[in-house]
Amino acid sequence: MDDIDRAGLEALVAADVRALSAASDQIGHDFADLHTLTTTDFRALLHVMVAESAGRPLTAGELSRRLGVSGAAVTYLVERMIGSGHLLRGTDPDDRRKVMLRVADHGRAVAREFFTPLERHTHAALSGLPDSDLRAAHRVFGALIDAMAQFRAQLDTDPEPGVSHGPPGSGRLGRR
Repeated sequence: MDDIDRAGLEALVAADVRALSAASDQIGHDFADLHTLTTTDFRALLHVMVAESAGRPLTAGELSRRLGVSGAAVTYLVERMIGSGHLLRGTDPDDRRKVMLRVADHGRAVAREFFTPLERHTHAALSGLPDSDLRAAHRVFGALIDAMAQFRAQLDTDPEPGVSHGPPGSGRLGRR
């Protein structure tokens, strides 16, 4: 691998991220199927769990934007997931008017039960790598997460980056 140039290495990392994303997506579908959740329910649970783990719980409005669904749809989803014991509503300690979403004990327990074997597989897969490689991988993942967040923000202002539209009525899209 020492003979691959920078562009080649970046292409390999991008391909690895796509493969990891596809594998993760399939595991998410498996979890959802096992627990009779929709794919959107699973995505909601994942977004709430990630945000809560980062110390930045989500409001229903923030979850609505992340899922790309209407406020009414996210309200219905949250009500169902509270009813099934996966989510809780709580108040923001800094602003009691804000309602924050959190993962309920049941949601955390079923996720832990399902994903603990993956944690063991991950530990086994990483056990032969030196700490320096894990630190480097952590930096790479951080950079990739930042890049994805920047791209997501760009999509909020330009939903079709890289696409220019042909003359009105032409029905053609062109690449920028």
